[in-house]
Order: sequence, then C-alpha cells, then structure tokens
Amino acid sequence: MALPVKAILWVDDEAERLESHRLFLREKGYEVEWALNADDAVEMLRRRPYDLVLLDEQMPGKRGLEAYREIRALAPTLPVVMVTKSEEDATLREAIGADVREYLVKPVNPRQVLSVITKLLEGPQIRQQAMARRFSTRFREMQLEDRWPEDWRGWMERFAELMRWDIDLEEAGETSLYEALQGLYSDMHREFAAFMAKAYPRWLVDLEGDRPPLSVDVVEEFVVPVLDSHGAAVLVVVDCMRLDQWMVLEPLLAPFFEVETTHYYAVLPTATPYSRNSLFSGLFPGEIAARLPDWWGERDDNESLNAHERQLLDHHLGDLGRRVPVRYQKISTAAESDELERHIQGSVASEGVSAFVFNFVDLLTHGRSESTILYEVARDEIALRNLTRQWFERSALFSVLREAAQRRVPVIITTDHGSIHCNTPATVFAKRDATANLRYKFGEDLRAENPSQALLFRDEDTLRLPHHGSNANTLLAVGDTFFVYPTKLREYQSRYRGSFLHGGVTPEEVILPLALLTACA
Repeated sequence: MALPVKAILWVDDEAERLESHRLFLREKGYEVEWALNADDAVEMLRRRPYDLVLLDEQMPGKRGLEAYREIRALAPTLPVVMVTKSEEDATLREAIGADVREYLVKPVNPRQVLSVITKLLEGPQIRQQAMARRFSTRFREMQLEDRWPEDWRGWMERFAELMRWDIDLEEAGETSLYEALQGLYSDMHREFAAFMAKAYPRWLVDLEGDRPPLSVDVVEEFVVPVLDSHGAAVLVVVDCMRLDQWMVLEPLLAPFFEVETTHYYAVLPTATPYSRNSLFSGLFPGEIAARLPDWWGERDDNESLNAHERQLLDHHLGDLGRRVPVRYQKISTAAESDELERHIQGSVASEGVSAFVFNFVDLLTHGRSESTILYEVARDEIALRNLTRQWFERSALFSVLREAAQRRVPVIITTDHGSIHCNTPATVFAKRDATANLRYKFGEDLRAENPSQALLFRDEDTLRLPHHGSNANTLLAVGDTFFVYPTKLREYQSRYRGSFLHGGVTPEEVILPLALLTACA
C-alpha cells in the first residue's frame, strides 16, 4: 500500500517566483499549497492538516514571526521552517528564541528546501532504519563470533555496548529487535558468572596484576588525582544505579559539564554494606572488619554497617597522605533532600572533598517489593530508567551538580552497585545460621539445588570477606535468580518475583559507571 503524500503549506507573497520549487517537490512526492499572506495561511490550517509549513519572514501585513505564533497556537507540534531574505543576527536569534525548527536564507535552491523537508519529515524514520540496519549487522556478527569476552576489558566494552543498544532500540520503538537483544541476556549472565568465578578470586590474590579498577580503587585512582589538581572535588555515590540508568542521565549534564565516563567492577557481594564501605575505605570488607572493627558494626545490621562512611573516607584519604577537609551528606528522605536544597549554595566546599550519597534509586528498587503502586510504575528496566530520569531532573542531586558547575569544582559521580530484574526462584538449602539475603548468603553447608544458579565459595578469605563462622560458605546468585527456601517457596515467589535485587554476580550489578564531570568553559 502506497504511503500517504506529505502535504506542505508554503506561505510567501512571491509564490509565482517559487513555482519551480513546487514542481520539484511534487516530483519528489510532496504536495505543496500556497498561501500569499499570514491570515490566509492560518485559515487554510483551520480547514485541513499539513505536515510542514515553509514561512516567509518578510511579507506585507503580519511578519512571519507573528504568523508563527498563531500557527504554533493552532498546531503546537507542526514543524515550521522560516524562510527570509534577512541575514541579520537579530532575526536569526529571534527565530531561534521562538523555537523555529529550521531557518533558510533566500535565495534558496530546490535542493536546500528538499534537504530541510526530508530532515524534518523523514529524518526520524531514516535514522531509525539506519540504526536497525546497524544493529542487525552487529547482531549477526555477535552470533558468528565468540560472543562473550575472555578478559575484564572486553566485558566492560561488551556490556556498555549492549546497554546502549538496549536504550536506543527501545527509544526507537524497534520491538522485534529489542526482543532479539533481550534474548542474548541469559547467555550473557551465564558466561559472565563463569568468567567471574575464575577471574575475581585471582584479582584479589594479585592486586598488582592485570585487573580492573575495583570498589577499593575508586578514591585513590579517580578522586585523589582530581583533588590534587584542583584542590577540591565532589564525590557523588548514587546507591544502586545501573549503567543503563546512568546513560539516560548523562545527556542532561551536557549543558553544564564535559563528561568523561569510564567503568569499574564492584566488589562481591554487590550489596551496600560491602561494596560502598569498600569504596569509601579503600579496603575489602574483611580488612575493614579486621582493622577498623568499630566502624564495621554487628553482623546483618545493615544500618550500622554503613554508619561510618565519612570516617572511612577520612581515614582512607589520610592513609593516602591527603589530610584534607571531608564533608559528607547522605540523602535518604524527602526532608533531607529539602534541607539540602535550602542550603545548596553552601553544599560544595572550595577545598577538600564534598561527598554525597543519594539513596533514591535504591529505595525505589527495594520499595517495589512492598508497594503495589511502585511495582506498577517501575515494572521493568525501561520504566526504571524513565523514573530515574524524572527523579533526577527535579532532584537535590541535580542542584548539587549545577552548584558544582557554577563553582567550577570537578565532580566524580558513580555508584556502589547495580541491580538485576529477578524472575527466577532458585531453591537453596541452608542451616538456620544462614543470612536472609535474596541474592547472597553466608552460612554453613549452603548449596543451591541447581548449581548453575549460584556461585559457591567455600573460603571467605577467597573473597576477602569477614568471617561468619569457622565453616561458613558464601553463595552468590547468578542470572535473574533470587534465593528461596523449600519450605517458603510459594511465599517468596509471590513476594519477590519481578523485583529488582542486588548482591549477586551479573554485569548489571557488577560493571558500574564512573564519570568525571568538568564544568564547561
């Protein structure tokens, strides 16, 4: 079936001189109608819809920009191209200020006009088709090659590529290609777990060898160099932010910062008490418990386990020979956010480190399990990305970043771990001493009914974790699984299926964004 012809309204009091343009556009498949003045144009728009308007700026009677405002009130989404003889900057700036889509200066040739029309009317479809071709080609390449990397750099690059495709295909409405991409993820999870089972213990044995940046390296490798070069740095940790969530936030920062994004690996388990304490302290959890027991807290008491982040950061900087002022704020409630907004001008220090932890994303992901409303509005990864962006646009975090840009203080923004959308229950057997976490467990004689659904580590020293008993094992979930007990199978399935959880070993939880934001000149 032939596509409907696109209709163009050209508003110009010199229509007879532009007849060659109309004939050229008709040959290219467009219908063109003339209006000799602004009033006629508005009346024609009331009678029928058009796909685009070409509007002369200098006509007898109403100026083109006056007519533009009437057209915009009548048809808010209709693309309008301003055509004018004037090359004055003031006219150009006025048109841009009025949000005119495109601007042409007479004399124009038919090809110029066609180029603008094609860009506005067919550009999105052309870009979508090109993206679909690129993805189809890349998808076939991945099917033909050994798809999954064998080193940590390759995994960073591949996962970042897949997350970019995930966002682009969804935004383009390419449903079938998006589903094809989703079909890769179960294989990705399995291969990544096998990679981490071998590579992660090796990294922790040979910290000087070829390994990725880990949570323990964030302050030394990324914060300290900024601190040394500028005398001040802002460190922002957005709890539980996935790489794809960061990707939809990054474009919002372009007006304020030059953004350089890299990645690092979270320590295991990918849970706040372990990964975030390691980030602030530069120590693995077992080292924190052994060297700084007063700042570690009691077992399973997550509140106390993360109650000393400022002290850990201060101690870590001191160990690195940087005895500088450390300011720290954790924002977990609306009241704390409002308080930060009220004092935003004093939030970023001109020397030392200003550290912030924002817990909204983590609270959102956990809250889905308890709230029917939150479950509905954050149903999947796409909805979670959209909610994160909506929050960020009006958040105290965005206010802090704009304040840092104004003060020209560099920002390091990152997260402590990601999350994974869990839909598969994994039955585990454990004694009563086992911890209650859904993606990781410590305890004696732990085992998964299906060994492929979890990684089992029999020695906590292998993971540099605190000791949980002389015979304790560590069980870490892989893929989209969550741990259930045989006696509570139905209860756990109904309550936690579809939840976003963390603590396990997937790229979504482990491979994390870290960005340096430098204020624009």
